[in-house]
Amino acid sequence: MTDQYPRWQKHQVQYALGKRRVVLLAGARQCGKTTLAKKLSSSNDTYRTLDIQSFREAAEIDPHEFVHHTDTTMIIDEVQRVPSLLPAIKKVVDDDTRPGQYLLTGSANIQALPSVRESLAGRIRKVRLRPLAQGEILKRQPKFFEHAFQQSFDFKFDVYNREQTLQLAFRGGFPEAVLLEGKDRQQWHQDYIEALLERDLQDITRIQRREAMVELVKILAAWSSKFMDISAIGSGLSIRRPTVESYINALEALYLVEKVPAWVRTDYARVGKQKKLFFADSGLMSSLLNWRAENLRFNSYRIGKLIETFVFNELSAQIDSNNGEYNIFHYRDREQREIDFIVEREDESLLGVEVKASSSIGRNDFKHLTWFRENVAGHRPFVGIALYSGEIPLSFGKNLWGIPFGMLWPQ
Repeated sequence: MTDQYPRWQKHQVQYALGKRRVVLLAGARQCGKTTLAKKLSSSNDTYRTLDIQSFREAAEIDPHEFVHHTDTTMIIDEVQRVPSLLPAIKKVVDDDTRPGQYLLTGSANIQALPSVRESLAGRIRKVRLRPLAQGEILKRQPKFFEHAFQQSFDFKFDVYNREQTLQLAFRGGFPEAVLLEGKDRQQWHQDYIEALLERDLQDITRIQRREAMVELVKILAAWSSKFMDISAIGSGLSIRRPTVESYINALEALYLVEKVPAWVRTDYARVGKQKKLFFADSGLMSSLLNWRAENLRFNSYRIGKLIETFVFNELSAQIDSNNGEYNIFHYRDREQREIDFIVEREDESLLGVEVKASSSIGRNDFKHLTWFRENVAGHRPFVGIALYSGEIPLSFGKNLWGIPFGMLWPQ
């Protein structure tokens, strides 16, 4: 289903296969890993999926024979289902150090699995694949950060008003769900979560209170873009804090939720260190919460949460595609000065990103970006932007810009 969309990670995987013995393509179920892996394969490669019971049982009984191959590359789909394959792969690639011997896909973070004793450290390159980004759907290249750090905003872009931006957020990026509308898409998302909790979660951890896990997923959907507070998250679940933490870690290992660290590279003593939590797909989040566009029209809090989650998904996809050049954080201090996202380039240049749902923007929207530039950025080059649902980029002083959402995906 993703054949029609060029995936940004394709060239990164191809490059890694030319340099590393094992490459792991990791990401949530149904985000397009298998499709991409097959597009990268040739007639000289072997493909096996552990979703097929006979293959899975054979891998469990004789892992060393299962991973033996004479072809160029062996592709093993959903490798987390048989963790005992990893030591067998390690033995093969230690005896033969040629690059590109194995392309693995995984719908769970194998390093987080309690049954995994072999990390393949030094032998494996992990490439993250997310649900489709809007730029991939539009067949655009991930050039937003390049333009933003250079403050080069004279390119062509599509204009999205607030309603259109919300529709993108409601849709999300799971390839099958992208093709659906309204209740059909919402049903797909709900079926997706149910299947994930019924099957894939069992590969990660033992769930003693399944009903509590189902409720926790909905709570975390509502918690997206908020600061982590384990006590508050688990307050209505009647389960102990360590259990709540283990359940959240399991959902993170399945790439359903993600924690964004605070930016703390400063001498300013009053900076906060609390992480932010985000759902990994804004469409999935909105379906779990039964949100509809007509019900959100006058609810600024929910609109802000949905669009901020959507922007996080989009920024993260572009960051992943740029091969480690950028990292994403958030900022908040004890005086409640907040910046939604701080993107740090490998040369320590900083980009502050505020997300505004409105179609207009003013000086007040830049007060925290201005304060950060003058008091925290220090010697680091800093650009501050406020994303809004307008039509033109606007300058608001030195290195401060109001940027339409459509500029996330340059033509």
